[in-house]
Amino acid sequence: MLAVLGVGPGLGLSIAHRFGREGFTTALVSRTDARHAGYRASLAGIDSLTYTADVTDPDQVRAVLGRIKADAGEIDTVYFGPADATAGPGITPLTEAGAGTLRATFDSIVAPAANLVEAVLPGFRERGSGSLLFAGGLSGKHPMPMLGSLAPASAALRMYVLTLHAALREEGVHAGILTIGGLIERGDIHRVFTAQDHGFTVGTLDPDDIADRAWQLQTEREAEAEFNAMAVA
Repeated sequence: MLAVLGVGPGLGLSIAHRFGREGFTTALVSRTDARHAGYRASLAGIDSLTYTADVTDPDQVRAVLGRIKADAGEIDTVYFGPADATAGPGITPLTEAGAGTLRATFDSIVAPAANLVEAVLPGFRERGSGSLLFAGGLSGKHPMPMLGSLAPASAALRMYVLTLHAALREEGVHAGILTIGGLIERGDIHRVFTAQDHGFTVGTLDPDDIADRAWQLQTEREAEAEFNAMAVA
């Protein structure tokens, strides 16, 4: 059983397709059910369930995980990749970001990931199996001033997952992160960004390619896969 928390038409749906082809039942969770029928239709031939919850809210996360377990059994893998096309709390130049601004980005990026881990990790450790997959940003690894106040939280999320990986690998539990630099085709952020002229372009990434690598990350128990369409190193 794969739970995709924060599913969208880009990477989340591609993850569901990729794992579904390997025989996983997929549970898709998003903030509204507006696109659920379309998601299920696109997953024809794959056992799929859809749920509505705000995956940044710890109480709703626990509740929806309980519903998934009741409907389809134990969750083997969780992919956590909520993405806000409005940039959540917004991007402030790092040179102008005070402590409150940085705290807001940590609250929107790192805290929800930690809440998810708190909800599922005890069961994974008790069983001695399970995989936690996260989507992160390239600004957590390479300096990218244009992402300003988001960068420190991205770095914290990346190190959180890498440290989880190191701490859990001897217990049979896997944690890995997809470090993504670029616009993911078919995704909501790609749609919003390309609807305007920003005076510059950003490289794009195929979500199916990322999903293939996510499957490899999970099966080979690797810590990180990087996708760089931003010409940074």
